[in-house]
Amino acid sequence: SIVHVGSVLGRRGRAGQAVYSASKAGLEGLTRGLAAEYGPRGIRTNLVAPGWIATAMTDAYPADTVAEIRARIPLGRLGSPDEVADAVMFLVTNRYMNGATLTLDGGLASSL
Repeated sequence: SIVHVGSVLGRRGRAGQAVYSASKAGLEGLTRGLAAEYGPRGIRTNLVAPGWIATAMTDAYPADTVAEIRARIPLGRLGSPDEVADAVMFLVTNRYMNGATLTLDGGLASSL
């Protein structure tokens, strides 16, 4: 099983991040193409697309910026690296999942 780690920005653009968004959109296309090509050989390919995750990068943001981000997320918080790992494990262990993108963003995309 192959699990790519993309981003929610692969499905929607954001000012200043056009190249990043394009690369993540390309990764989604690669995931679907590999799923179609290698699925018949028993090799599954999926993608997890995290949104805002609490990392060293977000730790460096000003507190008011993080508060603004949290306010836009329906669950009211950033995700954790462990939650991303849990999503990856789900994609690895589910034997029928192939060519899927699992969005992990606390409901942010559904609230836009």
